[in-house]
Amino acid sequence: MKLRRSGRLVDMTHYLLQHPQGLVPLSFFADRYGSAKSSISEDLGIIKQTFEQQGIGTLVTVPGAAGGVRYIPYVSHEEAETYLEELCEMIAKPERLLPGGYLYMTDILGNPKVLNKVGKMFATAFSHKKVDIVMTMATKGIPLAHAVASFLNVPVVIVRRDSRVTEGSTVSINYVSGSSKRIQTMVLAKRSLETGSNVLIIDDFMKAGGTVSGMVNLLAEFQANVAGIGILVESENIEERLVDDYVSLVKLEKVSERDRQIEVQQGNYLEHVKENITLK
Repeated sequence: MKLRRSGRLVDMTHYLLQHPQGLVPLSFFADRYGSAKSSISEDLGIIKQTFEQQGIGTLVTVPGAAGGVRYIPYVSHEEAETYLEELCEMIAKPERLLPGGYLYMTDILGNPKVLNKVGKMFATAFSHKKVDIVMTMATKGIPLAHAVASFLNVPVVIVRRDSRVTEGSTVSINYVSGSSKRIQTMVLAKRSLETGSNVLIIDDFMKAGGTVSGMVNLLAEFQANVAGIGILVESENIEERLVDDYVSLVKLEKVSERDRQIEVQQGNYLEHVKENITLK
């Protein structure tokens, strides 16, 4: 289709946003619009500048015959700080308290706008890593994992506590819950992972880290690699943490049922991002 520059810019922007991390040859856009590659390169320069100015992400050009352009989503430092403050305010609301000191999180994990922001933040945090698959534990981590995977443009695999006929043969391991110290089981379909896959583990909540540690051990059974670990909310004041290297957005410091009080602070996200990548 033959379009004017304004039309090309809109269509190219839409396409790139829908295909994050994917390498798009310049010839694809040239054929799509019936335009010269030099014109496409100029258009991409305009889009790149706008993306970076607006904090949407950036475009990376890969030279060579097999090259092209790749859209890398990221969250700016200022945006990340704002998101984290908003998230802390949401989680600190006293009405979230449930009997037993548990927190009601379903509204957050079911809110597309919140998940979109959180997914983009985790994608930013692990943009310097090679990620082939996002893994999570059923069930509350599923929407969170899909949000992250959408910005990394990779599939999601779900670890369950029991096997399902629809998943075929499975691999199962026993692990010790870090908080309750009970032995539990987790399973994953054999077809879920290929040997050598680089897996990003995402979980909604972590106390001592027994579940996450179990997923790490499960990956070893598949001879897969841990690309990183992302946690939405981690619990503070844990005597023995089974997982050390992870990225968290919110840290739960204190929960008081009697006083109806929840104390939270930002997790180690900004510190991790500052050490590993540069946010524009």
